Amino acid sequence: SYIFYMAQKEQLSGRIFDLKVLKRILVFVKPYKIRFGLIVLLTVLMGALAPIKPYLVKITIDDYILIGNWDGLAQIILVLVVAVLFQALIQLIHTYQSGWLGQHIVRDIRIQVFEHIMSMRLKFYDKTPIGRLVTRNISDIETLSNIFTQGLANIIGDLLQIIFILIVMLVLDWRLTLVSLSVLPILIIGTYVFKEKIKKAFNEVRNAVSNLNTFVQEHISGMTIVQIFNSEEREYEKFKDINKEHRQAHIKTVLYFSLYFPLADIVSAAGTGLVVWYGARHALDGEIALGTIIAFIMYLSMFFRPIRTLADRFNTLQLGIVSSDRIIKLLDNQEHIQHEGTFVPQTIKGDLCFEHVWFAYNEEEYVLKDISFDVKQGQSVAIVGATGAGKSSIVNLLNKFYEIQKGDIYIDGRNLETYDLSALRQHIGLVLQDVFLFSDSILENITLHNPDISLKKVQEAAELVGAWEFINRLPDGLYYNVQERGATLSVGQRQLISFVRAMVYDPQILILDEATSSVDSETEALIQRATEKMMQGRTSIVIAHRLATIRQADKIIVLDKGQIKEVGTHEQLLAKKGFYYDLHQMQYQNVAAN
Repeated sequence: SYIFYMAQKEQLSGRIFDLKVLKRILVFVKPYKIRFGLIVLLTVLMGALAPIKPYLVKITIDDYILIGNWDGLAQIILVLVVAVLFQALIQLIHTYQSGWLGQHIVRDIRIQVFEHIMSMRLKFYDKTPIGRLVTRNISDIETLSNIFTQGLANIIGDLLQIIFILIVMLVLDWRLTLVSLSVLPILIIGTYVFKEKIKKAFNEVRNAVSNLNTFVQEHISGMTIVQIFNSEEREYEKFKDINKEHRQAHIKTVLYFSLYFPLADIVSAAGTGLVVWYGARHALDGEIALGTIIAFIMYLSMFFRPIRTLADRFNTLQLGIVSSDRIIKLLDNQEHIQHEGTFVPQTIKGDLCFEHVWFAYNEEEYVLKDISFDVKQGQSVAIVGATGAGKSSIVNLLNKFYEIQKGDIYIDGRNLETYDLSALRQHIGLVLQDVFLFSDSILENITLHNPDISLKKVQEAAELVGAWEFINRLPDGLYYNVQERGATLSVGQRQLISFVRAMVYDPQILILDEATSSVDSETEALIQRATEKMMQGRTSIVIAHRLATIRQADKIIVLDKGQIKEVGTHEQLLAKKGFYYDLHQMQYQNVAAN
């Protein structure tokens, strides 16, 4: 499918190492530069301390044990123990500080990304899959943290350890160093091949995980459709195929690891064998001390260990860079409202005016064409028309979810573009046909965690709408958890809660977007009585599918294909016998037929 294709394209993109991306990510380190400096210092110190233990073992053997200096042996062993404990302490501090830094950077980036996502206009969400945004805010940021906790610092530490050990080995005996490292080219070649193979395999794994998550999420959400059409067996077979790809991708990584690490162990053992063979021959001649041979065996183990893990660490770093690149591209996306004003009204009267408004979701495909109408303070206006006529688009523009291409919109005589966005929306109450409820209590779904809304105000709004009676019957009343998307409530109950949610803010402009089209006749009658109370003293725009609900509107606007065809009261439009009359007759016939 298209989603899977995009997932594959996305997973396989990105360069192995991008300094520009890394530089951008390091900006997030700025608030923690002291800790970052400490981590760098500890990394260098760990690399410098790495050769000390084998060197102290060499001194212990050559200068104390072999010559029988038992008095000084206890002292050198004490020095060795102190060195080991100090090294362990540095390692502990380094590991904790790296983890602390990584998690704080993750927190900061996640907050910034989420704040950025919330500030985007709706056009951005129209073309961006929600799953991709979830991945950016969770999985990609978690992968990014590995740059600081497992990638960059550890790579630098490993490289420093290799350099310091190599220097000490050369100082101790350059001939023994060359002999022991003669097998190193084999490991270098093997590491390079492994790095390339495992990078590709990890990309396949991430792609398979993405496909698996997408499939499971879609099919759990759409389980009703799957069961209605008896498609369980077919979808089960599809899931098995996707799961098989996931398994095979993981097995491929297991295969590469199972080949590489034994190879690294063999090379390391070969180097150790060469040290023993060459060192023993020259030890008999007195050219190489026994302590030096033992120190070299320890050094080789410490030398080859980071080389074995470097490929994996570079892959971790690369995955972090790729994830960072995606996050940066999201943060660089500036699809915000372009013309947000600064005017903050304490209150508004509710006079509305559309003047020659043209609007398109996609370039020149206009869904509203030369729309002009006005609504006076306290008036109720209904907008009717067939599906796709442009009714909801008018609501979207008034709330500034989208921006118009041509024309002007005025509230109280001021251009909409001059209003502060947050202040504007505070005075507009919107009730949609598709009610979204969070997995939380009824109270929090009404107040949306706004501490300024009191329980008294919630109760008054619920009583006004007619929702207080059913809320009181629920086990915990206002504190009843509605579960995901309000699954434990009926459609009518969810709609009533959305009415309460709009009314607790006491808006001067009330917009009802087909708010009664999904409820039963009894609930509709209840809501109709409530809306009449809600609309008193407020400017109201009602987008209606059922014409019977808008007979009392002060003005009815009839839209067709994005254009205003008729304007008038219910009686005036029926008398014209035009578009509105045809819609009315069609609905009347449908009701009569039922």
